[in-house]
Amino acid sequence: MSYFRYLLLPFSWVYDLVVIARNYFYDTGVFKSTKFDLPVIVIGNLEVGGAGKSPMTEFLIQTLKPNYKIATLSRGYGRKTQGFFYADKNSMAETVGDEPRQFKQKFPDVTVAVCESRVVGVEKLKDEHDVILLDDAYQHRALQPGFSILLFDYGKLNQPRFLLPVGNYREPFSGRKRADVIVISKCPPQLSAENQQQIKQQMLLLPHQNLFFTSIVYQGFKPFTPLADASFTDQKSVVFLLTGIANPQPLLQHLRKQFEAVYLHKYPDHHQFTIKNISKLVADFNNCTTDKKVIITTEKDAQRLQEPALQKALAGLPVFVAPIGLNFLNNEASAFKQLIENYVRKYQKNNRLHTKPD
Repeated sequence: MSYFRYLLLPFSWVYDLVVIARNYFYDTGVFKSTKFDLPVIVIGNLEVGGAGKSPMTEFLIQTLKPNYKIATLSRGYGRKTQGFFYADKNSMAETVGDEPRQFKQKFPDVTVAVCESRVVGVEKLKDEHDVILLDDAYQHRALQPGFSILLFDYGKLNQPRFLLPVGNYREPFSGRKRADVIVISKCPPQLSAENQQQIKQQMLLLPHQNLFFTSIVYQGFKPFTPLADASFTDQKSVVFLLTGIANPQPLLQHLRKQFEAVYLHKYPDHHQFTIKNISKLVADFNNCTTDKKVIITTEKDAQRLQEPALQKALAGLPVFVAPIGLNFLNNEASAFKQLIENYVRKYQKNNRLHTKPD
């Protein structure tokens, strides 16, 4: 963290007081929080930036969609529209946001919607769906979820927990108490039992809370442009990595273990790529003298590269997408799924809801 940010401490104290007061008013009922009569699952984090919410949302979709009619609801960060929108197969990132577009492209049979007000969004979705997943809505206190999943990035656990603008926390660490499940994401795959126990103590779990550990799973590269060879595996290639995500370091480190050299073109999270950005990437690519060279980007970034002008600029180059998933450490994927299934089934039974027929 930059020392310059410490000069902003007075602003963080003010922000802290405002957040604490806001949460107190919601907790005591002074501010209204709406609860719906169907299973509503929130996925979120306390910090600004990526903690692996999208892979977790996709994991939940894969877990629930065989038995339930589900919908995902997001704010649609970075979109140029306002209000409630359904995503369809032709939706662009500027209309619904990059992550919702990604969900719809990967799960075309699942309802994907965006709305700034989660209450308004759920109201529109509730009659036609069995379960609603709220992506990045942990701080959206106007809606009271039935089940909350809170993620912490393993690589940031030991960083100072200052609130904005000094640090990256959106609310105090005490906000974790609202979670039903806490997930430590992006862990080393071989994280020791001793380290896991230390983290468990650090989290100060409440009796009702469950703790899980996950790591990133890097899946096979997918062609993004016609020139990209679907069988690409050449480890002697030079890679130009294009990212507009909160933390590209895990992917960068992963690629550097595989390839001869990796050059990062880094932009802020949810960055709307411009022709100037892509022209710089193309120029660096063309100036590289080796014949073995490729461009790699993330799934989320690929959603913002669909604009016709950007597609045209990249069309003659080998561009690949690097999808990711998640893996539960300690073989606890089944235990996590069971918690989710138990919540949904119990809620449906209590509210006289029914799953889809086989």
